[in-house]
Amino acid sequence: MSILRELLEQVVSLGASDLHLKPDSEPVFRIHGNLVPADSPPLDVEKIRAIVDDILPQHLRRRYEIEHEADFSHQEKNVGRFRVNVFHCHAMPALVLRHVKTRIPSFEELNLPVVLKELAMLSSGIVLASGSTGCGKSTTLAALIDHINQNRRCRIITIEDPMEYIFEDKRSVISQREVGIDTMSFHAALKHVLRQDPDVIMIGEMRDAESFMAALSAAETGHLVFSTLHTATAGQAISRILDFFPSNERDQIRMALAANLRAVVCQRLVNAVRGGVVPAVEILRTTPTVRKILEKNHIEKIEAAIETGTDDGMQTFNQAIYNLIKGGVVTEEEGLLHATNPEALKMNLQGIFLDEARRILST
Repeated sequence: MSILRELLEQVVSLGASDLHLKPDSEPVFRIHGNLVPADSPPLDVEKIRAIVDDILPQHLRRRYEIEHEADFSHQEKNVGRFRVNVFHCHAMPALVLRHVKTRIPSFEELNLPVVLKELAMLSSGIVLASGSTGCGKSTTLAALIDHINQNRRCRIITIEDPMEYIFEDKRSVISQREVGIDTMSFHAALKHVLRQDPDVIMIGEMRDAESFMAALSAAETGHLVFSTLHTATAGQAISRILDFFPSNERDQIRMALAANLRAVVCQRLVNAVRGGVVPAVEILRTTPTVRKILEKNHIEKIEAAIETGTDDGMQTFNQAIYNLIKGGVVTEEEGLLHATNPEALKMNLQGIFLDEARRILST
């Protein structure tokens, strides 16, 4: 049995999310957010190189030689599927392998707000999942796509780099395309996607102006588009998209966002009282109030609009974490670590609620 297979079997048996391998260091697992050394001897650089050579796909070898990094998926037979990043550190190869669950969990299993089911039933527009690396964005998107698959007769096309969850057709017809294998690039796939008769398009990551414009074009022609962004809050997703464009184009893009953005779902994983992690979820929806904020370029008021929009299914991180603490799901100490505004959350937990958000919106 290979060293890698032994370690990947341990990843699955321990419930680890990631495996870290670097030369002359012992393997390390990430279990419920914590780094845990494996009970295995350090791997020298030749063993790491042998692992890379064994699993690196043929189509990425030339690029890896030039760029010294690569993303791809690896299927270990009878063990599981893993998302792999290979990179160089001190001129030597290193790897991080993330275990991708084969069964797509439901909204209930993921402890996601029920309002997300409404987003899966939209007919058109753009829905973004945001948050830091490893916060569960891809899993949330998979749950959204699977909910559509179970409940709607749709043509769904995904463009991923690499492909993570594998979908089977239920009520929908799904085509999954992996960059480097099924298409040369995100841009190439997006250029032709509207000719493939989609109803729903999932773009693995919103990377630049070109990918956003492709998503916008699809949304404007009556398609539902899902994608991800790396931002700390839902409101920051707006600024991040505007930053893709030169200043003289941002007003036009902002108006397009007001017309076509449907929601931003931002996540942070919080350690739960009973073990494991649960998501704290901030939700921005493009209500008439939010649309007006975008049209008038009052981006600084987005968080206030989220805070006062609970009747429309919106919530801030502070509100989400407050509910998790009050529900006994996470401790107060853990919740405060992940709050956007810990001092305000402390006051809320003491029964003090200031109506600052409504004052901000009224000015």
